[in-house]
Amino acid sequence: MTHERLYTVEQANAALGWVSERLERLRSAREQLNDDEAREALSEAAPSNGGGHPGRVVSEAFLELRRALGELQAMEVVLRDLDRGLVDFPSTRGGREIFLCWMEGEDEIAWWHDPESGFAGRQPL
Repeated sequence: MTHERLYTVEQANAALGWVSERLERLRSAREQLNDDEAREALSEAAPSNGGGHPGRVVSEAFLELRRALGELQAMEVVLRDLDRGLVDFPSTRGGREIFLCWMEGEDEIAWWHDPESGFAGRQPL
């Protein structure tokens, strides 16, 4: 087994609100990093002042991105696709490691797949 933490369906379902919050934080931070106005102002800023406010916005967004990703990693929740809100929870089935698969918009965990097959190999629980 490659993951120390393994989730039951119940545990994964209980974590969905927590995971959704991290996805929103990641998206918000990504938006700040992609903000054209902040990036333009930062590129025009003098290297000696660190970019002032635009530099702070970009720095804070980067730190928030790292923080939210680190929280997911610490719980061994695997982020597959931020845009779709696709995440996997390590679990076991029949004595082998699998992933419980969830995508934002789904009410609960209802799918699983082998580590090798990924999203294309999703099967109903």
